[in-house]
Amino acid sequence: MKIGALIPIRLASERLPGKALMDLCGRPVFAHLLDRVSRCKHIDSLKDVVVCTTGDTSDDALEDAVREYGASIFRGSTDDIIDRFGAAMAQFGFDLVVQADGDDPLSATEYMDLVVDKLLATPGTDIVTVKGLPLGTATKCFTKAAMRKVLSSYKTEKNDTGFIYFFTKTGLCNHVEISPASQNHVHDAARLTLDYEVDLALFRRIFGALYKPDEIFSLNQVVRYLREHPNYAKSNLSVETEYWQRTAEKADLKFTAKNGEIQIVPI
Repeated sequence: MKIGALIPIRLASERLPGKALMDLCGRPVFAHLLDRVSRCKHIDSLKDVVVCTTGDTSDDALEDAVREYGASIFRGSTDDIIDRFGAAMAQFGFDLVVQADGDDPLSATEYMDLVVDKLLATPGTDIVTVKGLPLGTATKCFTKAAMRKVLSSYKTEKNDTGFIYFFTKTGLCNHVEISPASQNHVHDAARLTLDYEVDLALFRRIFGALYKPDEIFSLNQVVRYLREHPNYAKSNLSVETEYWQRTAEKADLKFTAKNGEIQIVPI
C-alpha cells in the first residue's frame, strides 16, 4: 500500500491572500505544515507529500517554493478540490492519503499517525477523522476507494469550501471518527486555523514561544501554552461566527445518493 499526503493550497485566498507564503518565524507558513506532515510515521518520503494547488499563474510562486522545500506539487482545478485530489491520487499512485488543510500549520502529526493506524486496523473503513480537537489541529485520512465513491457521485464542481463533507456527511463512505487521545489535547475555545490577520497574529505568538528549528512541538505543548495565556486563546475568536457563516453559505454541495436521488450535503 502506497501512502502519501495531500494538502490543498492556493495563494488567491479571499480573506488573507498569499498566506501560505507569509513569514512565520523566518519561514513561510506552508513550510511549517509540511514539516509536520512529513514527520508522519506512515510517510516514507518527502516526495510523497503533495501540495495540490491550481493551474492559475497566481500559484507559480507557490510551486517554486514547494519544489525548493523538496515536496511534490500537483496543479489542477481552481475550485474543484475533489477533481484535484482524484487526479493527484491517480498520478502519484496513492492507495491511502493523509489529508491536512493548507490553512492549518499546527496540524498535529500525532493524529496523522493515529488516523492511519485506525484505518489500517479497521477493514472496510474508507475515511477516518478526529473529533474534539481545536479547530485547525485535526487531520484525516482516506482511501482510494473513498475517492472513487466521491468522484462518481459529487455534482458541485465549486467545492473548495466544505469538500470533506462529501466523504463524511453523505453516507457514500464508511466513516469512522476517533476521539482525542488525551484531555491535554483539548481546548474548547482555541481557533488554530489561518484565515484572518488575527489568526496570523496568534500563530506568531505560538510559534515565537514554541518553535525550534528541526523540532516539532506537540499539540500538548500548544494547548498548555494557550491555557497558560488565556488572553491569547481569545484573541482571534471575534472572527469565529463569520468563519462558520461563510462556510455554511459557500458549501452548497450536491451529490447523487446511493438511491440515485440528487441530494445536498447537510452542513
